[in-house]
Amino acid sequence: MSRILYPILLIGASVLLFRDCTHAAGDELTGGFRLPQKNGWTFVHLQGTPHQIGFQNGYLLAPEVADMLSVVKLEAEHDYKKPWSFFREASRIMMWPHIEQEYRDELQGIADGANSHGVKLDVWDVIGLNALTEWSYYNKQYNKEHGLQTATNSVPEHCSAFVAIGSYTRDGKIVIAHNNWSTYLEGERWTIIYDIVPGQGYRMLMDGLPGVIHSADDFVVNTAGMAITETTISHFAGFDTNGIPEFVRARKAAQYSASIDDFAGIMKEGNNGGYANTWLVADTRKNEIGRLELGLKNVNLARSSDGYFVGSNFPINEKLIAEETDFNSGDLAQSSVARHARWEQLMSQSKGKIDVSTAQHFLADHYDVIEKKEDADERALDGHIDLSPRGSSGWVGPYALAGAVQNKAADTSMIANMSFTAAAGHACGHSFKAAEHIAAHPEFSWEKPLQRDMDAYPWTSFSISH
Repeated sequence: MSRILYPILLIGASVLLFRDCTHAAGDELTGGFRLPQKNGWTFVHLQGTPHQIGFQNGYLLAPEVADMLSVVKLEAEHDYKKPWSFFREASRIMMWPHIEQEYRDELQGIADGANSHGVKLDVWDVIGLNALTEWSYYNKQYNKEHGLQTATNSVPEHCSAFVAIGSYTRDGKIVIAHNNWSTYLEGERWTIIYDIVPGQGYRMLMDGLPGVIHSADDFVVNTAGMAITETTISHFAGFDTNGIPEFVRARKAAQYSASIDDFAGIMKEGNNGGYANTWLVADTRKNEIGRLELGLKNVNLARSSDGYFVGSNFPINEKLIAEETDFNSGDLAQSSVARHARWEQLMSQSKGKIDVSTAQHFLADHYDVIEKKEDADERALDGHIDLSPRGSSGWVGPYALAGAVQNKAADTSMIANMSFTAAAGHACGHSFKAAEHIAAHPEFSWEKPLQRDMDAYPWTSFSISH
């Protein structure tokens, strides 16, 4: 007998649910749902076994997963000069052996769910999508080992962030905020809010891309009172093909950490160097914040109950800088250095006043410390690389159609209630218009088939679905 899933739109609750009509997929979808888009964001609730969580992700977001995979393929083939089959093979041969069963099941579930909804892909495509932030590290290492030329010497910079506590915040408790810097191809799509209830570990609320098991740009809170974010270590090189993929460790840390030490331990175990980050972590139950600078060879953890940590792709530890980067902290004009200086200014100016509203203003900041004036460019916290007269020359990475693409902020009270506030697009309210920019910069016409406008939306609060 034929078995069919009938979608039901409950207008009053504004929830897209799925009736289990004895379809084989019915059990897999039990409890999962997505909400209508809200101010640019799509909220999805996933729960159950690892395979169920993955299946719901792939099924509920099937069109978005297919679209996002097209973006990752296009960027990988253009930027790394290799066919998608190269990354599929690396997913199978290099990454799969180092992925534990729980996340193998979830990744396979994403592929199964997408296929059940008419999108043809397999688990190697899903891993390739999840590893999008790691491919630049792997590609550079592969080219070095095989005597091939690398298009760029450095991985792209990603993100601006801070976490503050004690005398720096209005109530003495924690405030944490982050904006994601990526290509606008990715950023316009980095608009999923995941509410994940696993069978083991802690419930998570995070932003992310469609079809991923981790946040990827990394802003997540869990029911143990933890909040986690990061910014990329600039000018970094190094990758261990025998390590655990970063996306697996990041997801595991979000799911199983109840302390800063838990988080650091999970991220360090099997560290492959992929997506080397300065992680900013908050433990609201202990009222403590931490900074884990996670290189491949050098790992440094700092913590505080009265102070702040900031991130702008600016490496801190001198040994890490010397051994694992070609970073020049004296180059004041580069984006990471200028943004670090701006963070220091804002922390000093706002001591004792920082709250979520202040954090939202920080993420919309356009002050250029080199020019000493307001200027929406690559040196502003709300990065506008597309508007800079220097294009991408002041920013690490091959892209000019890039910058800050979305924003999140939370405080201790919000984290305790499993909520945060988020703004899709530039926090300043500027909307990116793809056709206008590509017409002015035809060198980026290769992006035209998939490049969309990136509209700016107001700050919006999200919380778990009870």
